[in-house]
Amino acid sequence: MSLAILNLSYNFLTGIDLFGFRHLKTVDLRSNLLQGSLSIRSTTWDYMEQLFISGNNLTGEIPSSYCNLISLRILDLANNSLGGKIPECLGNLGHLFILDLQMNKFHGRIPNSFVNNLDLWRNMSHRITTNYFDDQIQLRTLKLNDNQLEGILPRSLINCSNLEILDVGNNNLNDTFPHWLGVLPSLKVLILRSNRFHSAINNSMPTFYFPQLRIIDVSQNDFMGLLPRNFFKNLTAMRDVPPADKVKLEYIGDEQVDNSIKCLMGRSCKSFPHFYYKDSVKVVMKGFEVELVRILKIFATIDFSSNQFHGPILEELGELNSLLLLNLSHNSLNGQIPSSLGQLAELESLDLSSNKLEGRIPEQLTNLTFLSILNLSHNELVGHIPEGKQFSTFLNDSYIGNSGLCGLPLTKKCHNKEDPGAPPSPFDE
Repeated sequence: MSLAILNLSYNFLTGIDLFGFRHLKTVDLRSNLLQGSLSIRSTTWDYMEQLFISGNNLTGEIPSSYCNLISLRILDLANNSLGGKIPECLGNLGHLFILDLQMNKFHGRIPNSFVNNLDLWRNMSHRITTNYFDDQIQLRTLKLNDNQLEGILPRSLINCSNLEILDVGNNNLNDTFPHWLGVLPSLKVLILRSNRFHSAINNSMPTFYFPQLRIIDVSQNDFMGLLPRNFFKNLTAMRDVPPADKVKLEYIGDEQVDNSIKCLMGRSCKSFPHFYYKDSVKVVMKGFEVELVRILKIFATIDFSSNQFHGPILEELGELNSLLLLNLSHNSLNGQIPSSLGQLAELESLDLSSNKLEGRIPEQLTNLTFLSILNLSHNELVGHIPEGKQFSTFLNDSYIGNSGLCGLPLTKKCHNKEDPGAPPSPFDE
């Protein structure tokens, strides 16, 4: 049969046999009740471009025959119970655009076979001719989070020059900070949360590293040392805020959808149809994971929480003007809260709790008119809590564990704003 697109998603299917559908290009079986192994007869799918089987009850391993899907651009097997090792040959699919294997039970190492050129693929796919294959198509999204993967990040990822989203959170990876990923010109999202990454983050990285990075999460690891000053200086994409009248609700991946529409209309086929996949990411706010089902291009977050960083909070963080979420909690940071954080006009969430911060809360933080979440608890702060604007909305739990603080919303009263009612901080002038 010549059927090209089959969408049976969001049903109650427990099994399906697609043998004989040689010309299928898109199969969407997401959110069903499919059980058993990945036994779909993939060897007959010479034209398959998009395969979605996420949100089912599949078990077993990924058959190596999936590496023969020579036209495959999107492989989404997320949220199943698949296990075993990720086939090494998947990394050789230089034309693969999106690989989503999150929320499974894969173990072992991440394949170290990601390639920059498509010579191998050309040799495999010489019998397939389409008008939207080109040498620039490479991996854009790699999501391996919430598995049981071990070892180090494969250095061959440096060859994926179009990579925008890399999420390996919630695994057992044991490595140092992947500063070498900084050469990737399009990397926007880097999630390393809850692994065993360790050691200090190299502060001598070149100035051109990580120019497009907007979401960085290294929380719940074993990083140590000072906060990396040069790394934060490099985050140029977080520095500029577009004028309010020019802000557009643009999402990561939108340009591919636009190209897909043009392709289907016969105008241009530099991309391929993939209306069904939307990039998402999880961020932590107030201790809870929140999934952003689509990623706004203007969304910018830094989460360095639950590590072993020490030393001061850097003044340079106040230059990241488009930052919406900053979490440095559960470290050993000391010194004063820099007043430059009051320049983060877009900031909505600030968590500096469970550190060793001293001195007063800067009055400049009252300038943060979008701030809806503030947690300064369990530090060594003293003095009068600033008043007005967003600070009038915060409750006691924003400040508990700081015996030297006084003023609303705490019951401890200050004698006056200059007299904190506690021994003066050595940083007070």
